[in-house]
Amino acid sequence: MNKRYLMAPGPVAVAPEVLAKMSEPIIHHRSPQFSAILTRVREDLKYLYQTKNDCLILASSGTGGMEASVVNLLSPGDKALVIRGGKFGERWDELCNTYGVKAVNIDVIWGKAVDPQEVKKALDANPDAKAVFVQAHETSTGVKYPVEELGKLVRERPATVLVVDAISALGVYELKTDDWGLDVVITGSQKSLSLPPGLAFVSISEKAWKLAEKAQLPKYYFNFLKEKKAIEKQTTAFTPAVSLIIGLAEVLRGVRATGLPALFAHHRRLSEGTKAGVTGMGLGFFSTVPSEAITVIKAPEGIDGQNVVKILRDEYGITIAGGQAQAKGKIFRISHMGHLNEWDMIIALAAVERALNQLGYPIELGKGVAAAEAYFAQNK
Repeated sequence: MNKRYLMAPGPVAVAPEVLAKMSEPIIHHRSPQFSAILTRVREDLKYLYQTKNDCLILASSGTGGMEASVVNLLSPGDKALVIRGGKFGERWDELCNTYGVKAVNIDVIWGKAVDPQEVKKALDANPDAKAVFVQAHETSTGVKYPVEELGKLVRERPATVLVVDAISALGVYELKTDDWGLDVVITGSQKSLSLPPGLAFVSISEKAWKLAEKAQLPKYYFNFLKEKKAIEKQTTAFTPAVSLIIGLAEVLRGVRATGLPALFAHHRRLSEGTKAGVTGMGLGFFSTVPSEAITVIKAPEGIDGQNVVKILRDEYGITIAGGQAQAKGKIFRISHMGHLNEWDMIIALAAVERALNQLGYPIELGKGVAAAEAYFAQNK
């Protein structure tokens, strides 16, 4: 019987102590006991986000947070810039089109980061754009975007907000919400927060609240103003995902105890060790500006990356991720998020070597593992 390993970029492995917390008898969501948990969680989210702004908690996947941001900030016919360099950048475009927002797309080659000067040109050409939608980290390609620089550009424009999908970035590496001028930042429970799917979080700046007060797109459940009023009463506008929020409280307690610098260093170490192993195998990377959240590996010549994913999952019990859309078959992705450590990375690298060998690719078994072990031994 195979032991199962989850090393995909969402959902991720959840720590046993968090699962244990979520398995406790459920409490009522309108009770003083739950209000106390909710209040503490909201304060701890501010610490994670590095913000003084309120952080909304929604019962949805991260995409719900993205959709909520579109409908709560904009009105029919409004214009928005969309940075489109992967599957999730395309999602911003699809959401805008669904609600009648005029998306001005800034297309980026998959695997590359957007040039802030291209965004500046687009802003200058479209001074009436109400929002700029971007990923902090494009999960489908493993690319980090220069959101700090984009924050500086948008901050100068009082009628435009910067909306950042940080679903696979927040908690992995430094994102200074307030200092960088990130007006709206979205994340989800199932990636760096090491929880099951089902929660989305949205921080909102004062500039963004002013847009929300005027937004005319239809909304009911995803209503920021209703949630803001609920925060004042230490509750939620609708029934929350109680057990997930209790698990979140445990996760955020650990984040506080660890501290953000150590948390970021942990992800960086797993990322760099894994990338050292991939280099040791003689394989290449898809991302020109790689993220600490995942390692995106180019499938070698003559190898379908989906077959690597399939062998690891079906024969070895290890779940990683393949490519999506135009990158399907060309890449495979190993996550560094969730309840993982260096030994998990070594297992994943050993499995990749074995799978490539099984597929007939000439690879020296153990070379990548040795390179990763050397890195981890030297960087404790």
